[in-house]
Amino acid sequence: MSGKKKELVSLIIGYLGAFLGVYGVISFNQFVLMSLPLGLRMVCMIVTYWLIALVPVIIMIVSKDRIADYWNTDKIGYQILTGVLIGIAMSLVLTLVPHLAGFGAYVDNGKRYIYLWHFVYEFFYCIVAIGFVEELVFRGFVYNRIQKISRNEIAAVIGSSVLFGVFHLFGGNIVQMIMTAFIGAFFCLCRLKIKNCSVLSLVIAHGIYDALIAVWASILL
Repeated sequence: MSGKKKELVSLIIGYLGAFLGVYGVISFNQFVLMSLPLGLRMVCMIVTYWLIALVPVIIMIVSKDRIADYWNTDKIGYQILTGVLIGIAMSLVLTLVPHLAGFGAYVDNGKRYIYLWHFVYEFFYCIVAIGFVEELVFRGFVYNRIQKISRNEIAAVIGSSVLFGVFHLFGGNIVQMIMTAFIGAFFCLCRLKIKNCSVLSLVIAHGIYDALIAVWASILL
Protein backbone atom coordinates (compact mmCIF):
# COMPACT_ATOMS: atom_id res chain seq x y z
CA MET A 1 0.00 0.00 0.00
CA SER A 2 1.38 3.43 -0.98
CA GLY A 3 2.08 6.15 1.55
CA LYS A 4 -0.93 8.24 0.53
CA LYS A 5 -3.27 5.25 0.71
CA LYS A 6 -2.02 4.43 4.20
CA GLU A 7 -2.61 8.02 5.30
CA LEU A 8 -6.10 7.95 3.77
CA VAL A 9 -6.99 4.69 5.51
CA SER A 10 -5.67 5.97 8.83
CA LEU A 11 -7.62 9.23 8.36
CA ILE A 12 -10.88 7.37 7.68
CA ILE A 13 -10.43 4.96 10.58
CA GLY A 14 -9.37 7.74 12.95
CA TYR A 15 -12.26 10.00 12.02
CA LEU A 16 -14.85 7.23 12.27
CA GLY A 17 -13.36 6.32 15.64
CA ALA A 18 -13.74 9.92 16.82
CA PHE A 19 -17.29 10.05 15.44
CA LEU A 20 -18.28 6.86 17.27
CA GLY A 21 -16.54 8.21 20.34
CA VAL A 22 -18.61 11.39 20.46
CA TYR A 23 -21.79 9.34 19.97
CA GLY A 24 -20.74 7.20 22.91
CA VAL A 25 -20.00 10.25 25.06
CA ILE A 26 -23.39 11.81 24.29
CA SER A 27 -25.16 8.54 25.06
CA PHE A 28 -23.27 8.15 28.33
CA ASN A 29 -24.08 11.71 29.37
CA GLN A 30 -27.73 11.24 28.51
CA PHE A 31 -28.37 7.88 30.18
CA VAL A 32 -25.71 7.44 32.89
CA LEU A 33 -23.90 10.62 33.89
CA MET A 34 -26.63 12.37 35.89
CA SER A 35 -27.23 9.27 38.03
CA LEU A 36 -23.68 9.44 39.41
CA PRO A 37 -22.52 11.33 42.53
CA LEU A 38 -21.22 14.83 41.79
CA GLY A 39 -17.52 14.07 42.31
CA LEU A 40 -17.60 10.96 40.14
CA ARG A 41 -19.65 12.83 37.56
CA MET A 42 -16.97 15.54 37.29
CA VAL A 43 -14.24 12.96 36.75
CA CYS A 44 -16.29 10.94 34.24
CA MET A 45 -17.03 14.02 32.14
CA ILE A 46 -13.31 14.44 31.49
CA VAL A 47 -12.34 10.77 31.18
CA THR A 48 -15.18 9.82 28.85
CA TYR A 49 -14.53 12.78 26.56
CA TRP A 50 -11.03 11.45 25.96
CA LEU A 51 -12.61 8.35 24.40
CA ILE A 52 -13.17 10.52 21.32
CA ALA A 53 -9.42 10.70 20.80
CA LEU A 54 -8.73 7.04 21.58
CA VAL A 55 -8.60 5.67 18.02
CA PRO A 56 -6.73 8.69 16.53
CA VAL A 57 -4.15 8.53 19.36
CA ILE A 58 -3.62 4.80 18.81
CA ILE A 59 -3.03 5.48 15.11
CA MET A 60 -0.63 8.31 15.95
CA ILE A 61 1.35 6.00 18.24
CA VAL A 62 1.45 3.14 15.72
CA SER A 63 2.46 5.60 12.97
CA LYS A 64 5.20 6.97 15.25
CA ASP A 65 4.06 10.57 14.89
CA ARG A 66 6.48 13.04 16.43
CA ILE A 67 5.55 15.62 19.05
CA ALA A 68 7.32 18.14 16.81
CA ASP A 69 4.58 17.59 14.21
CA TYR A 70 2.19 19.36 16.58
CA TRP A 71 4.16 21.76 18.79
CA ASN A 72 7.72 22.84 19.56
CA THR A 73 8.90 21.47 22.89
CA ASP A 74 11.32 24.37 23.48
CA LYS A 75 8.79 27.24 23.39
CA ILE A 76 5.97 25.96 25.58
CA GLY A 77 5.54 29.26 27.43
CA TYR A 78 5.12 31.25 24.21
CA GLN A 79 2.70 28.66 22.85
CA ILE A 80 0.54 28.84 25.97
CA LEU A 81 0.57 32.65 25.99
CA THR A 82 -0.40 32.70 22.31
CA GLY A 83 -3.30 30.38 23.07
CA VAL A 84 -4.50 32.52 25.96
CA LEU A 85 -4.50 35.66 23.81
CA ILE A 86 -6.33 33.96 20.93
CA GLY A 87 -8.95 32.49 23.27
CA ILE A 88 -9.64 35.83 24.97
CA ALA A 89 -9.79 37.68 21.66
CA MET A 90 -12.25 35.15 20.25
CA SER A 91 -14.41 35.40 23.36
CA LEU A 92 -14.55 39.18 23.21
CA VAL A 93 -15.53 39.23 19.53
CA LEU A 94 -17.75 36.14 19.27
CA THR A 95 -19.37 36.08 22.72
CA LEU A 96 -19.12 39.35 24.66
CA VAL A 97 -19.97 41.66 21.75
CA PRO A 98 -23.14 39.69 20.84
CA HIS A 99 -24.18 39.80 24.51
CA LEU A 100 -23.71 43.55 24.67
CA ALA A 101 -25.55 43.97 21.36
CA GLY A 102 -28.58 42.10 22.67
CA PHE A 103 -27.93 38.81 20.89
CA GLY A 104 -26.65 36.86 23.87
CA ALA A 105 -29.21 34.10 23.41
CA TYR A 106 -27.53 33.14 20.13
CA VAL A 107 -24.13 32.53 21.76
CA ASP A 108 -25.38 30.90 24.94
CA ASN A 109 -24.60 27.30 25.90
CA GLY A 110 -27.24 27.17 28.61
CA LYS A 111 -24.81 26.85 31.52
CA ARG A 112 -25.33 29.05 34.59
CA TYR A 113 -22.88 29.14 37.47
CA ILE A 114 -22.89 30.80 40.87
CA TYR A 115 -19.93 29.48 42.83
CA LEU A 116 -16.25 30.04 42.04
CA TRP A 117 -15.49 26.32 41.90
CA HIS A 118 -18.07 25.96 39.13
CA PHE A 119 -16.10 28.39 36.96
CA VAL A 120 -12.77 26.80 37.87
CA TYR A 121 -14.03 23.36 36.89
CA GLU A 122 -15.51 24.72 33.66
CA PHE A 123 -12.12 26.08 32.58
CA PHE A 124 -10.38 22.84 33.56
CA TYR A 125 -12.93 20.70 31.72
CA CYS A 126 -12.99 22.87 28.61
CA ILE A 127 -9.18 22.90 28.31
CA VAL A 128 -8.23 19.38 29.45
CA ALA A 129 -11.18 17.58 27.85
CA ILE A 130 -12.89 19.54 25.05
CA GLY A 131 -9.97 21.69 23.92
CA PHE A 132 -7.28 19.04 24.15
CA VAL A 133 -9.31 16.27 22.52
CA GLU A 134 -10.81 18.27 19.67
CA GLU A 135 -7.62 20.14 18.78
CA LEU A 136 -5.45 17.04 18.97
CA VAL A 137 -7.87 15.18 16.71
CA PHE A 138 -8.78 17.90 14.19
CA ARG A 139 -5.98 20.47 14.06
CA GLY A 140 -3.51 17.69 14.80
CA PHE A 141 -4.35 14.21 13.53
CA VAL A 142 -6.92 15.07 10.81
CA TYR A 143 -5.11 18.19 9.56
CA ASN A 144 -1.75 16.43 9.30
CA ARG A 145 -3.23 13.42 7.49
CA ILE A 146 -5.02 15.56 4.90
CA GLN A 147 -1.90 17.68 4.42
CA LYS A 148 0.21 14.58 3.81
CA ILE A 149 -2.34 13.18 1.36
CA SER A 150 -2.94 16.39 -0.60
CA ARG A 151 0.43 18.10 -0.11
CA ASN A 152 -1.63 21.28 0.13
CA GLU A 153 -2.19 23.45 3.21
CA ILE A 154 -5.45 24.95 1.88
CA ALA A 155 -6.90 21.49 1.32
CA ALA A 156 -5.90 20.57 4.87
CA VAL A 157 -7.58 23.70 6.26
CA ILE A 158 -10.81 23.13 4.32
CA GLY A 159 -10.94 19.36 4.78
CA SER A 160 -10.23 19.35 8.52
CA SER A 161 -12.68 22.23 9.08
CA VAL A 162 -15.52 20.53 7.19
CA LEU A 163 -14.93 17.30 9.11
CA PHE A 164 -14.87 19.33 12.33
CA GLY A 165 -18.28 20.79 11.49
CA VAL A 166 -19.74 17.37 10.67
CA PHE A 167 -18.29 16.06 13.94
CA HIS A 168 -20.77 18.31 15.77
CA LEU A 169 -23.73 16.70 14.03
CA PHE A 170 -25.10 15.22 17.26
CA GLY A 171 -24.72 18.40 19.26
CA GLY A 172 -26.58 20.98 17.20
CA ASN A 173 -28.29 22.05 13.99
CA ILE A 174 -26.91 22.79 10.54
CA VAL A 175 -26.22 26.44 11.38
CA GLN A 176 -24.12 25.44 14.38
CA MET A 177 -22.25 22.90 12.27
CA ILE A 178 -21.42 25.59 9.70
CA MET A 179 -20.31 28.03 12.38
CA THR A 180 -18.16 25.32 13.98
CA ALA A 181 -16.54 24.62 10.61
CA PHE A 182 -15.64 28.31 10.26
CA ILE A 183 -14.17 28.34 13.78
CA GLY A 184 -12.15 25.28 12.84
CA ALA A 185 -10.83 27.08 9.75
CA PHE A 186 -9.89 30.06 11.92
CA PHE A 187 -7.94 27.79 14.27
CA CYS A 188 -6.12 26.25 11.28
CA LEU A 189 -5.16 29.68 9.97
CA CYS A 190 -3.93 30.69 13.42
CA ARG A 191 -1.66 27.65 13.43
CA LEU A 192 -0.33 28.51 9.99
CA LYS A 193 0.03 32.28 10.26
CA ILE A 194 0.70 33.18 13.91
CA LYS A 195 4.18 32.77 15.32
CA ASN A 196 4.40 30.31 18.22
CA CYS A 197 0.85 29.09 17.55
CA SER A 198 0.77 25.30 17.71
CA VAL A 199 -1.79 22.63 18.47
CA LEU A 200 -0.98 23.25 22.15
CA SER A 201 -1.82 26.94 21.66
CA LEU A 202 -5.13 25.99 20.07
CA VAL A 203 -5.94 23.63 22.94
CA ILE A 204 -5.63 26.60 25.32
CA ALA A 205 -7.49 28.99 22.99
CA HIS A 206 -10.32 26.53 22.37
CA GLY A 207 -10.72 25.76 26.06
CA ILE A 208 -10.71 29.40 27.17
CA TYR A 209 -13.16 30.40 24.44
CA ASP A 210 -15.59 27.61 25.37
CA ALA A 211 -15.31 28.26 29.12
CA LEU A 212 -15.89 32.00 28.77
CA ILE A 213 -19.21 31.32 27.03
CA ALA A 214 -20.57 30.10 30.38
CA VAL A 215 -18.86 32.97 32.24
CA TRP A 216 -20.43 35.70 30.12
CA ALA A 217 -23.84 34.01 30.17
CA SER A 218 -23.75 33.62 33.97
CA ILE A 219 -22.81 37.25 34.45
CA LEU A 220 -24.84 39.01 31.79
CA LEU A 221 -28.02 36.93 31.34
